[in-house]
Order: sequence, then structure tokens, then C-alpha cells
Amino acid sequence: MKLFPYAHATHPHWEMAAALVLAQLRAQMAQPDYAASPSLGLLYITDHYTADATGILELLSAELPLVTDWSGTVGVGVAANNVEYFDEPALAVMLLDLPSDQYRVFSGIAPLGLGFEAHTALVHADASAADIAGLVEEMAARTDAGYLFGGLASRRAGGLQFAVSGDGNIRGHGGASGVLSGGLSGVAFGPEVALVSRVTQGCKPVSKVRTVTQADHNVVVTLDGEPALDVLLDDLSVTLDEPQQALSAVRATLVGMVCAPGSRAQATRLVETHLPQTGNFGSDVIVRHIIGLDPGRHGVAVAAQVTEGTTLAFCQRNQQAAKADLVRICAEVREELEPEELGLELALALHTPEAQAAPHPQRRIAGALYVSCAGRGGPHFGAPSAEMHIVRRALGDVPLVGFFGSGEIAHKHVYGYTGVLTVFVGKD
Repeated sequence: MKLFPYAHATHPHWEMAAALVLAQLRAQMAQPDYAASPSLGLLYITDHYTADATGILELLSAELPLVTDWSGTVGVGVAANNVEYFDEPALAVMLLDLPSDQYRVFSGIAPLGLGFEAHTALVHADASAADIAGLVEEMAARTDAGYLFGGLASRRAGGLQFAVSGDGNIRGHGGASGVLSGGLSGVAFGPEVALVSRVTQGCKPVSKVRTVTQADHNVVVTLDGEPALDVLLDDLSVTLDEPQQALSAVRATLVGMVCAPGSRAQATRLVETHLPQTGNFGSDVIVRHIIGLDPGRHGVAVAAQVTEGTTLAFCQRNQQAAKADLVRICAEVREELEPEELGLELALALHTPEAQAAPHPQRRIAGALYVSCAGRGGPHFGAPSAEMHIVRRALGDVPLVGFFGSGEIAHKHVYGYTGVLTVFVGKD
């Protein structure tokens, strides 16, 4: 599998940005290491280009006639290899060269048919859709591997998705532009499309794992039989006698809930196995905001439905832990893809400075997709584009695009404050 052509650009006028992207793509497609006839395009734009989304898609489709299928969405930021664009007009594109019988673009007007065997799927979702967690879980159940990756669109007013299927739309939608809103869309992949995907959390636990013993919808009333608010304040070492200090501490705190079934002992192990290495939660934990306090019942309200028996731990966003965990997942991906025995050429490539390391066939990375939380990115990691710099140093100079969303999708769950890195793997 050859490298996937990719490009990115920023410009106040979308026509100029699109022209820059097309020039980059054409230059790469003329190189022998890159795919010359890709048929699937991933398109991500910042919300500055929302009003021009249809024009951007139409121009790219017209200028790249071999690309018959498109998928993508909007974010408050978009990313490419080594760069992040936040709060500025920008777009990023990657063209995938995959067998036509090994992927299908799906959406509300081009649903995934019964004739396609979905093994995994890239999913873009509207954050305002009703029961988005249920839709994601249902979609995961329709794949053989039960694994999804992707994220929720993010923009200052609503969301949009790109979905153009070469197989056409359902009756009555033949003239649809391919710019949609609501529900889910994306690309389902067949079993021959090899992927390696990892989730990195950006939060550090600040309490031990506890069990919800009483809950009312999204309010945790008691933890291990004790009033939840009292437990929270005790874990944060604050009291209501000093309300400003207590309020600041609570605002900086989130709740990590174990989403995998099992006993409390199993949940504790899921969390504690990651703590010695990075101080971070594992991928079986979803993080949610604390959205309020219930002084009457001494409860804690969180941004999710909570049931009795749920295991959770309080946590805080932590820059150093986020860096360490991002490096960890990148290293895991790299180590899984590198051959057990290194040839001289690859060994030399791996020992060059990462900033100079070009894509190497034996690395087997044809392209990569990175979806991160809008609350992460450079600002959370201490410098502009710092998050993508970490990924590049770990993986090398590989084709990569992505976006910053209002939620991230991995496995069958919707996460927050995470990064989801997915690598398309070429053959040995």
C-alpha cells in the first residue's frame, strides 16, 4: 500500500486555501511513493469555512474526479502532520487508496447496506443528535470488530458533515449536495483494511475508585454509602467554610466513570494498571464534567446518566500526564508496526532525527487520522501545535490529518478530553 496523499492550508478566502491543497495533493500524487489514483477523500474544515462547505466540497470533487467518495466534518480546529489550526480558516484533506470493495461511505441519505460486511468504521457525529451515545453503540454493534473511531463535529453554531457515496443515495435524495447535519455519517471498512488504533486520556485521577450506591438520573447522591459531595470535598482537601477555594477546586475536577462491565475490583484494576506508567486512565474510562452540586442531598451532578453500581473516580486535567500518555500510545502503535527484525535501511531511518525522518515503507504506515478534544491541542500541551509535534516525533513524517471535536469516538463509546489515533497499515 502506497502513502496516502494529504494536504492542508489556511487562507481568509476558501478558494485560495483549496487551491493550495490541490497543488500539494497533485505534487504528491506525482511521486512514486504516493498513491496516484485514490478514490476516498477525508475532508476536515474549521468552522470559519462553514458557510462555504458546499463550495469547498464541489470544487475538490470537480478537480479530483478519481475521488468518488468523500467523508469528513467541521471542527473548531483541524490538524495535519506537525500542525494545528485553531480559530482560523483552514482545511485538511487526505486521499485514501483502498480497494473499492473494502469501504463504504454511509450517512442518513446513503445508509450502510446489507451487502457490505463492515469490520470497523470511521464515524463523524452531530453532538446535538438525540442519544448520541446510543447511536454510536448501535453502529459499533453493526461492525464485526465492534470498533469505531472518529469524533463529534464542533463549531460555534451547530455542526455539519461531509458524506458523498459513489454508490449513490437513497431514493429522493439523489440531488443532495453531500453536506449534511444530524445523526451519524462516516466510512465503514472491510476486514482487509488493517488498522491500529489507540485512545489517550488527558486526565489524572485524584481519588480512589468508588461505587455509586445511590443515584438520581445524573446526580450522584452517595458514594460507598457516604454523601457524594462530602466525599468530593474530602478528596479535594477543601471545605464549604472557604467557598471560593472549594468552588475553584470543584470547577477543575471531572468524573471518570468505568464503562466496562465488571466488579469494583476489576474496575479498580482497569484504572490502577495505568497509573504507575502515566498517571492516566485507560481507555475503558469515560470522563465527564461536574455540572452542579446538590446541597440539599449533598449530591454531585455530572454530565451523564449515572446508575447505582457505577464505579468512578474524580480526576483533573493534567498537562504532564497527557503528554506522557500520548507518547505512550504513539510508541505502542510504532512498536506494533515495526518488524521484529530490522533491515539496515530501516534501522538507519529510525536513528535519524524524527524531524528529518521521511516515511519509510517498512514502517507500514500509509496514513493516519487523529481526533482530539477541542479542549486539548497546543494550549493544553503548552505551546502552539504541541500535541501534533508529539505525534510527529513518535510516528515520523507520515501522512496525517484530523480535527478537534466536541467529543471523541473509540470502541463503542463517546469520550471527552481524549485523543484517538488511528493508523492505516500497509502490507509487509
